[in-house]
Amino acid sequence: MTQAQTGAGQRLIKKYPNRRLYDTQTSTYITLADVKQLVLANEEFQVVDAKSGDDLTRSILLQIILEEESGGMPMFSSNMLSQIIRFYGHAMQGIMGSYLEKNIQAFMEIQQRMAEQSKGLYGSQFGPEAWAQFMNVQTPMLQNMMNNYIDQSKNLFVQMQDQMQDQTRAMFSSFPFTPGSGQGGGRK
Repeated sequence: MTQAQTGAGQRLIKKYPNRRLYDTQTSTYITLADVKQLVLANEEFQVVDAKSGDDLTRSILLQIILEEESGGMPMFSSNMLSQIIRFYGHAMQGIMGSYLEKNIQAFMEIQQRMAEQSKGLYGSQFGPEAWAQFMNVQTPMLQNMMNNYIDQSKNLFVQMQDQMQDQTRAMFSSFPFTPGSGQGGGRK
């Protein structure tokens, strides 16, 4: 394994105390915009602190998201960001992260499938401009489809929660300390 690679095909980027990023594969200093291009190109990479060796990849990715959100068209509303913050330290934090990741993956698969279908229908003539026009027309339909998906997911989660509650109630019903019986809690 070369110094430029941290794993199988993974690019190593070192962050120095002067906040500069050094790409060990190209032996050049790079910017956050360059790291964003690596993400867009689906390049595998890891950012490490040059001194301590700590993994800083997530931190760099969050910086890129912050820059994108500060631009003209943010993806996250203030309400959504507030809701995400409220999940930190909550018992559901791990589930929330997994839920968001799986939903983003599902959305990416839908997007990829639509792109493949459009190529099958329109061939190579379907360029970026035509794709943008197509998406402008399809956005309301897609939003409706995604809202239906979210509603179905919510209903499924509520059903699962009800089933878990019923199972818990059934499990504890065999114990002698059921509500309404015992010391001080019973009827007179």
